[in-house]
Formats: sequence, structure tokens, C-alpha cells
Amino acid sequence: MKLQKTLYLKFLAAYLLFGFLCVIKIATVTSDRTLEHLTRERADSLYREASLVSARYATQIYEDRASVEIARAQLRAIDTYISSPIWLINNNGKVIFNSRTPSDEEVEAIYTDFDPTSSGSYYMTGDFYGAFNEETLSVFSPITSRFKVVGYVVIHTPMRAIVASRNEILNISYLTLGIILLLSLIILVVFTFVVYRPLRKITHAAEEYALGNMGYKAEIHGRDEMGYLAGTLNFMASEISRSEENQRKFIANVSHDFRSPLTSIRGYLAAMLDGTIPAEMHDKYLKIVGNETERLTKLTNGLLELNSLNSKGMILEYSDFDINAVIKQTAETFGGICMEKKISIELILTGETLFVHADMGKIQQVLYNLLDNAIKFSYTNSIIKVETTEKNGRIFVSVKDSGIGIPKDSLKLVFDRFYKTDLSRGKDKKGTGLGLSIVKEIINAHKENINVVSTEGVGSEFIFTLSESDTED
Repeated sequence: MKLQKTLYLKFLAAYLLFGFLCVIKIATVTSDRTLEHLTRERADSLYREASLVSARYATQIYEDRASVEIARAQLRAIDTYISSPIWLINNNGKVIFNSRTPSDEEVEAIYTDFDPTSSGSYYMTGDFYGAFNEETLSVFSPITSRFKVVGYVVIHTPMRAIVASRNEILNISYLTLGIILLLSLIILVVFTFVVYRPLRKITHAAEEYALGNMGYKAEIHGRDEMGYLAGTLNFMASEISRSEENQRKFIANVSHDFRSPLTSIRGYLAAMLDGTIPAEMHDKYLKIVGNETERLTKLTNGLLELNSLNSKGMILEYSDFDINAVIKQTAETFGGICMEKKISIELILTGETLFVHADMGKIQQVLYNLLDNAIKFSYTNSIIKVETTEKNGRIFVSVKDSGIGIPKDSLKLVFDRFYKTDLSRGKDKKGTGLGLSIVKEIINAHKENINVVSTEGVGSEFIFTLSESDTED
């Protein structure tokens, strides 16, 4: 069961890896991007305030007009409103106003390295040249007088508030991720019951089949792909089991049908060689040996033909021919044996000619095998009827004998290779059990049908169909 465990662990590992990577992504990329976004958003807000201060009040304070105190009061009021100190710094880096410094105190701070243009932006983060003990966001807006930049409005705000906002957003993100991961456990549960467990049963069934236990069934009753796969696997096992059983029967039948004539041949030849059979009787037993040899030849040829049909598929040479004429020719080949057994063949044919579209050579072989089979199992002084009829564009050919018949429980097996009924084994000493199998293969190759109707002790009738030809007589 290593395959299933490995697959399940891989799926579980992928799930955990997904969760871990999501946490890492939130802690790094999302955290940085969120802080950057919040910082820029806060900077934009402060920049609007700094621009307002620069346009309305900073110039008055810088130029020391009569309304400077009013301007200073307004800036302190703005400081209170936005909770951020407001500085005015000239181009030399000297702070000329600090909203957090009392009016009666002079601001003496000078930042010689102050250069807002060096950052390439309207804000910066840090300790502002050592002015603060914590990270601070500082926003600049230039102060212009007579079309010249004479200083800057700088508004500061601690980064801790922005970081706190970022952390709140990250907490929400972690909580959302946790909920998503919990909900996604549904996928894991569905995978376990819909994929993993059925797959484990299917794999166990495959292992049982590999060990030769073809009777094992994968009990999966779903109508999805897994259920279809299990059903297909069960069907495959039953077909393999049936094929193995047929193979065992095949080998047993081949062994039996080869062993019997070989035993006879060896026995008679040994008896002639050691004198058990006198010389004057050699002709009789050599004739028997010849018959057994002919039987072996027919058996071998039948096996080779069936193997050729199964391995290559049957190649048919279609043509339009008169089935009545082929039946007459085939029946004539049995004239001698019919005279010997006192059996007559009666032809009941529709019309003078009856054209069909098929492989003439193969259909002639079908007729030969059916007539040969009928003669073997017919009683002396009986009649074999061969009849053709036409109905709805199909030609029906019937070969009917008045012989020993076929037991009811054997009707479905007569087309199997080497199959012989118990009745036929006592009567047909030269049969190979392959004739009807070859007939079935040929008719199936034509995409036609063949059926048998039989009554034990009365006789049998084999009926097969052919396609009517478009040729008009």
C-alpha cells in the first residue's frame, strides 16, 4: 500500500506547503507592500497639509510680517488637529519655526545636511538627521517667495502609528488565511473519501489480480470515474479469469485430440513392428494410421487458420457472386461420402440465381464445414436440407440435418474451440472441434449473424445471414 500512502502524504504535504508559503508571503511581501502603501497614504495626507501651510502661513512667518504671530498660532492649531509637529526650515537647514516650541523660546536647531531634493521624493523616513529617537515620517513642501524657494515646511509623524495600522491589517490577513485553510480542509476530506479510499481499494484489487486472485472484487459503487475504473477493472479480471479457464480447456482439448491419434498410430506401428499384427493385416492397420494422420493434419491446419484469423484479423475479398451456385458446387464435393452413408442433400434454393456481397472463398468454407458437420452427425438414410431465402435485403442460408441433435445446455458452447458434446464424442471419431469455431469467425468478420436451433435426437439447423448484392440477374 505504499503507493496510496505516498500519494496521500504528497497531497497533505502540498496542502501544508501552501499554507506555509501563504504565511511567508503575508509576513514579507504583503507586510512590506502594506507598510509602503500606508506610508505613502499618510505622506500624501501630510503633504496636502504642508502645501496648505506653505501657501497660507509659512511665507508670513518667514518674511516676519505683522501677522506672524497669527500665523504661528494657526500653525500650532494645525499641529493640534493633525497631531504632528510642523517645522519651517530655510535653505541653510536652520529651523526657524517649530510648532512644538513655546513662542518665547528661540529655535536654534540647524541641520547642515538637510537637502530635500536628494531623496527624490516629497517625504523620507528615519530619524531626520538625528532629530528623533524613533523612526519618523517627514514630509516636505517648498516655501516660495518672489518665485524662489526660500525654505520648506516639514511635518513629522512617528512611524509607530503607521506600523500599528500595518500590523492590524496583517492580523486580519492571518485570520482570513486561517479561515481559508480551515475551509480548504473540506477539499482534503473530499479527496480522502472520493479519491484516496477508492484508489486504495482499486490498487489492492490490482495487487490481488497480480497474485492470481481473479475472483477478488473492488467494491466501489460510485458512478464517477473511480466507480467506472473499478467496474472496468472487475470486468477485466473476470475476462482474464474466463480467458485462463478457456486456455486451460484449450490446452486440455489440444492435448486430448493430439494424444488420441498419436497413441493409436504408435500402438499400431509398434504392433506391426514386433509382429503382434501379422503382415497380412498390415494394409488394414496402415489405412487406420493414415486416417489418424489425416485427422492430425486437419487439426493442425485448423489451429493455424484460427491463429491467423485472431492475430492478423481476417482479410476479406468482397465480390458479388451467386450463393446458389456456390451451394451446388459445395454439395457436389460430398457426393461420395453421402452415397457411402446413404445420406441425401436436398437443395431448396430461391430463384435460379441469388447474388450476395461477401468473400466467396470464405463463405464456401463456411458451407463446407456446416455440411461436413451435418453429415458426421446424421443418421443413415436421412436427408440434409440446404435452403436459401431472401427477406428485407438479407439472404438467409440454412443447413438442416436429421441427426443426433445437440443437448440444450450445449447450444451456447458449440462455437467454442474444441468443444464437443458428450453425444458427439461417441460418434465423431475424426472431428477436431474447430470447424464451427472457424465458421463463427468468418461470419463475424462479415459482420453477419449465425444461429443454431437443435433438438436432441431430432436434428440441428444452422442459419447464417449474408448481405444481398446490388447486382441484378
